[in-house]
Amino acid sequence: MKWSGRTISPGVAFGEVLYSSRSISFFGGVDPTNGVVLESGHPLEGLTISGKILVFPTGKGSTVGSYTLYRLKKNGKAPLAIINGECETITAVGCIIADIPCIDQVPINEIANFKEVRLDANSGLIEADE
Repeated sequence: MKWSGRTISPGVAFGEVLYSSRSISFFGGVDPTNGVVLESGHPLEGLTISGKILVFPTGKGSTVGSYTLYRLKKNGKAPLAIINGECETITAVGCIIADIPCIDQVPINEIANFKEVRLDANSGLIEADE
């Protein structure tokens, strides 16, 4: 299966999909020291985003969330890449400053059905084996 989307931050990644049907707030919602989702009641609460291809509809919350993504990267706990339905500025800036590949404008609900994906944000492509 292949999808094409809009490149937000270039780069290439391959890894396990971690999908959420709900928005993520990085500031206060994710621990920047270990990558664990802290937001109470969130479908990913207690799980780590570290080393995963993080797939979610859009970000939310404070602009400090961009810096949280940067801190995750500096701490070696960032996601390998981010795929959004619609990337907003907080997530976009965070991915750019942290050098995390990011693509949006793709059907994330389809990607949720796959265990692993290859993401080439340089060309805006995502692939998964059927």
